[in-house]
Amino acid sequence: MLNIALIGCGRIGRMHGALVHAHRDARLAVVHDPVAAAAQALAAETGATVADSAGAVFADPGVDAVIVASVTATHADYIEQAVAAGKPVLCEKPIDLDIRRVEACRTAIAGTDVPVQIGFNRRFDPGHQALRAAVAAGEVGRLVQLLVTSRDPEPPSDEYLLGAGGMIRDMTIHDFDLARYVLGGDEVVEVFAHAGALIDPERGARLDEVDCAMILMRTASGAQVLINNARQAPYGYDQRLEAVGPQGMLQSTNRTPHGLTRFTADATAAGAGYEPFFIERYAQAFRAQLDSFLQTARTGGDAEVGFEDGRRALLLAEAAYASLQQGRAVAVEAAP
Repeated sequence: MLNIALIGCGRIGRMHGALVHAHRDARLAVVHDPVAAAAQALAAETGATVADSAGAVFADPGVDAVIVASVTATHADYIEQAVAAGKPVLCEKPIDLDIRRVEACRTAIAGTDVPVQIGFNRRFDPGHQALRAAVAAGEVGRLVQLLVTSRDPEPPSDEYLLGAGGMIRDMTIHDFDLARYVLGGDEVVEVFAHAGALIDPERGARLDEVDCAMILMRTASGAQVLINNARQAPYGYDQRLEAVGPQGMLQSTNRTPHGLTRFTADATAAGAGYEPFFIERYAQAFRAQLDSFLQTARTGGDAEVGFEDGRRALLLAEAAYASLQQGRAVAVEAAP
């Protein structure tokens, strides 16, 4: 039974805490949040104790591993502290909004064998995993096109957007990682991005933010990758993958609460709406992600989704922003 500490008890932190609390091989031992009431509420639900600081979490000899679900600005610091304390860490994305801080963190933890896992949960979705396995098995022949669709049901609050670091670092970063996952080592070498505030131009101008993006990428082998994002989709949380090759096409489709389809005078092939948002859509993936982290924490070795995956996803985001600024395709700087 692993004793897990959780730093950050907001929406995603509460979800992580509930998953640990329900797991047969783990115990939510300690929680911490700068908002004391949030930590106390989760502790009351799970039986965890409340730490008065993040430092106390890392110094606690009874803590075996740490999940970091705090604000992004703390992620790199907490990764460094977890590694220094010898505690495996699962950290939500992104590692940081500034690639220079990510590089500094990379240097600080270099040469250690403490597992660091980044919270790209979509890699653990059964449909996405099946698509990747089929691509790797050559079912469509050589992969020539990969299409990634990700559209949120509704835009987040102004407060959220002001701290998110831009849609491409906050939202699209999941899609960059998912593309890299499916590509299986065929790294992206060039990025061409289009983005704008097309859903709410007034809000976009006020916050200097975009709400729609199309990002075209080329890999080292010449394969084409298209990511399309939107901050608003009134029909639900839209999450799809499509892989194309000379021998066929593969799709990982949206999930619905049930598979009932209705045929009536008013509608043909009317089905249930998509899952409302990421916690519901990727519930199975979040559980599998935790299983993977606990296994790595017990046995050691490399995490399934490691620090370098987080770094490379942010490098793609940086290339996309450079493309937007320059109005052209740009090379990805991903030197080892």
